[in-house]
Amino acid sequence: MRRFSWFNATSLTVGFVFLYLPMIILVIYSFNESRLVTVWAGFSTKWYAELMQNTAFLDAAWVTVKVGFWSSTLATILGTMAAYVMVRGGRFFGRTLFSGMVYAPLVMPEVITGLSLLLFFIAIDLDRGVLTIVLAHTTFSMCYVSVVVSSRLVSFDKSLEEAALDLGCTPFDAFRSVTLPIIAPSVIAGWLLAFTLSLDDLVIASFASGPSSTTLPIKIFSAVRLGVTPEINALSTIMIGIVTVGVITASLVMKRNVARQKADELRAAQG
Repeated sequence: MRRFSWFNATSLTVGFVFLYLPMIILVIYSFNESRLVTVWAGFSTKWYAELMQNTAFLDAAWVTVKVGFWSSTLATILGTMAAYVMVRGGRFFGRTLFSGMVYAPLVMPEVITGLSLLLFFIAIDLDRGVLTIVLAHTTFSMCYVSVVVSSRLVSFDKSLEEAALDLGCTPFDAFRSVTLPIIAPSVIAGWLLAFTLSLDDLVIASFASGPSSTTLPIKIFSAVRLGVTPEINALSTIMIGIVTVGVITASLVMKRNVARQKADELRAAQG
C-alpha cells in the first residue's frame, strides 16, 4: 500500500476546506443576531422563527418538494426502462438514435433545453405551472438515472434471469422478482440523484415555471439579487441538514442491501 504522504494529506485538506468551508460559514451566520450577514452580533435563532412565518419561501419550498418528488419518480421509472432496453435489448433498428436521444440532455446546455421545452409547451398550448416543471425536470434527469442503472445492469449476472425464465416466470415476473431487487440500490441512487438535480435546478425551471409555480431556487435567486438576508442563510442551513440526513440514510440503507445481497448470493452458491 502507498504511504499517506504529507502531500496527500495537504491536498485532501485543501479540497475539503474548499468544498465545505463556505457551507460551514453559512451555517454559522444563520444563527447571527444581526440582520447584516457579514457582521456577527451574537447567537440567535430568531431568523429560523421568522423563516417559518415567511409564506413566500414556504410556498416555494412546497412547490419544489412536489416537483422534485414527482419528477424524480417519473425519471426513475423511465430511466430504468430505458437502461433495461439499452442493456438487454440487444441490437435493434434505431438503437443508436435511441441511445443518443436518451443521453442528449447530459451534454445539452440547460439554456437550450429550457428554451426548447418552453417553445414546446407554447406549441401545445400547455399553461406553465407545476406540471410543466415536472415534465421539464423529468426530461433532463431521466438520462442520469439511465446512466446509473445501466452501469449496474452491465455487471448483472444474466443467468439469474434465465434461471427464473426456465422455472416458469414470464419476462415481467423475472424482472420484478429477480432483476429489480438486485438493482434496487442503483435505482434508489438514481432517484436520489434526480431528486437532488430537481431541487438544485434554476435555469430550466425559469423557462418552465409560471407566476403561481415559483420554485425555491428561483425564489432564492430573486431575493439574493436584492441582498442576502439571514432568512436565506437559515433556509439554506435547513436544506443542508435535510440533504445530509437523506444522504446518510440512503447510504446506510444501500450498504445494508448490498450486504444482504452478498449474503444471499453466498448462501445460494453454497447450497
